[in-house]
Amino acid sequence: MEMNVPAWSGHILIIGAGCSGIGAAIKLRKAGFSDFLLLEKAKTVGGTWRENTYPGCACDVPSAIYSFSFAPNAEWTQAFAQQPEIQRYLEKTATDFGVLPFVRFETVVVKAQWNAKASRWYVETNRGLFVAKVLVAAAGPLHEPKIPELPGLDGFRGKTFHSAQWDHDYDLTGKSVAVIGTGSSAIQFVPKIQPKLGKLHLFQRTAPWVLPKPDHYVPEIERSLFRNFPWAQRALRAAEFEALELFSYGFRHPRAMRHVERIGRWHLRRSVKSRELREKLTPHFTLGCKRVLLSNTYYRALAQPNAEVHHTGVTRIEENRVIGADGLAREVDTIIFGTGFNVTDPPIAQRIHRDDGTSLGSLWKGSPEAYNGTVVSGFPNLFFLLGPNLGTGHSSAMTIIEAQLDLLVRTMVEMRREKWSSLDVRGDAQAKYNAEVQQALQTTVYNAGGCSSYYLDKNGRNSTTWPWSTRVLHDRVRVFDARNFLIGRAPVANATIRSSTTEAAAAS
Repeated sequence: MEMNVPAWSGHILIIGAGCSGIGAAIKLRKAGFSDFLLLEKAKTVGGTWRENTYPGCACDVPSAIYSFSFAPNAEWTQAFAQQPEIQRYLEKTATDFGVLPFVRFETVVVKAQWNAKASRWYVETNRGLFVAKVLVAAAGPLHEPKIPELPGLDGFRGKTFHSAQWDHDYDLTGKSVAVIGTGSSAIQFVPKIQPKLGKLHLFQRTAPWVLPKPDHYVPEIERSLFRNFPWAQRALRAAEFEALELFSYGFRHPRAMRHVERIGRWHLRRSVKSRELREKLTPHFTLGCKRVLLSNTYYRALAQPNAEVHHTGVTRIEENRVIGADGLAREVDTIIFGTGFNVTDPPIAQRIHRDDGTSLGSLWKGSPEAYNGTVVSGFPNLFFLLGPNLGTGHSSAMTIIEAQLDLLVRTMVEMRREKWSSLDVRGDAQAKYNAEVQQALQTTVYNAGGCSSYYLDKNGRNSTTWPWSTRVLHDRVRVFDARNFLIGRAPVANATIRSSTTEAAAAS
């Protein structure tokens, strides 16, 4: 590439073509914006639902609300959709709303840096330099696996992989397998692989709460009803939303969760007859402190003769042996990690830099924070989707995304009308907002439920969850108040690209 000649220069650049990126593109088009581009590292859209293909992968909220309100799907065949259907839904939605022509596939973002003089974002990729007035980080938190650094893992003589990088060519039949981690992924894939294994060794540091999953096949007559009478599906969506909001009350008033815990204990008793195994699988924290898990088959799989539950964390690997914190050792052929993702330390944050070169990740230092979970002081014209402290722990990510997209579009419309060159949320507004969030979190089950979860970052701060109801989230996050922003009004001048960026672009 020639010096100073970007591969693309325009108004809005979106990183990622998963749920957030697709939704952003659709909303921007509806608002009359057409000068934008999506950068996607893979060959197809889908994000986390493209990446996660492990056996049993499915949504843990009802299908009707795990979809965009502006793109309902009458064809869900399960009350809780499985991964292939969700992926097809996202691909179809992107096609139907004309998103695909705006996507540059197989384009990996290496570095994005704000240039204050030009009021532009300069984004280095494997396919050259991209320049935009506004940057939307829609990479999402659930696609880059988190694998624990276990001593001896590199010397393990067998096969290892993470649930998000499932090796479908590897035959597990008859194998002795260690599963490390008991989060939502393990809850789903363990029952699928257990029947074919010679031996299953499940290593759990903390027994999770597992509730019955009210899943069922959606018959054709019901789907036909939704097809012909869209109001019926809207009514179902509204009813399911309200039902899930009851959990929100319990999360804010932990004592109320004791009633739901009775269901969990009953579910465990009816599924596992062995008292010794039930003791291992009985949680000792308030339900909701960790992500609420749903499964009708997990407990039954662990009660089978070829399954063994080890109530211990893993400290190291010795050749083909997995060593627990209590000294227990088991020989295995395969290790599968169900250890989740870097939720509170998103890799994309290390690639986004402000004008002075400081990365968003180094500024956060392991404790992400933003204003309304979306904009960050010192990073003008940046919108971070599915950002800090927006996780509800019970409802649909689509609700969060749509609230943030409302904020994005309202801000873009205001910038266009007023001809602002930049918007940077005020540091005092961000600090006040986050102090309020952290104060409200102290009495929630997330902080006071007696567990250590991925909601808490490496500094012990809750950087993940939202302390109020989903309805409050929707009403609050979507509001744009110009008084909370520093506004750039000067005309944008053509500026020289920083030398480091230019060199990277020329090299590509």
